[in-house]
Amino acid sequence: MTRVLGRSLGLLVCMHCRATIRSGGKPRTLCPRCGAVVHERKPQSIATTTALVVSAALLYVPANVLPVMYTTTVFDEDGDTIMSGVLSLLHNGSWPLALLVFVASIVVPILKLLAMGLLLWSVAGHWRSAALPRSRLFRLVEFIGRWSMLDVYAISLLVALVQINSFANVRVGLGALAFCAVVVLTMLAAESFDERLLWDAPSRG
Repeated sequence: MTRVLGRSLGLLVCMHCRATIRSGGKPRTLCPRCGAVVHERKPQSIATTTALVVSAALLYVPANVLPVMYTTTVFDEDGDTIMSGVLSLLHNGSWPLALLVFVASIVVPILKLLAMGLLLWSVAGHWRSAALPRSRLFRLVEFIGRWSMLDVYAISLLVALVQINSFANVRVGLGALAFCAVVVLTMLAAESFDERLLWDAPSRG
């Protein structure tokens, strides 16, 4: 069955208010509802999304290798990474919190990066099939992105838990800053990606 795209019918969608308008043969126009500039496709969507995903992937390494916090007591100073914090919670019997931190801070970010990488690859490779599943995958990533700050909350929770007594002082490490950057960059990557490109690919070539 031949797919009919909206722009082939002279229709554009405002990405701000989701209004459907007629293009009048122009590649971009103004939305009569909110006044935003409406393009057939987001300008430089692939380049922008790729740059954001690559940057997030590079920062994912120091986010998990560098300490996210330093605990200073009257005796010594210890640095903890995300994984060491998970192991510490398991050792103390707090496996629900350990599971929360592991999923939110390690599993979810890498799955978002892999999913966005797959979507970019599919568009660049002009994949001719599975447009609907890929569109659903993107919407899942976009939905999870709304809860991405849970990852940061998980780290702040981990920081609070290690303050066992009043003699302990906890400060943020570079790993936490890199992790926050990963969260923000993945959210921006999902925002800059134009889902409509997934449906354009089968009609190319």
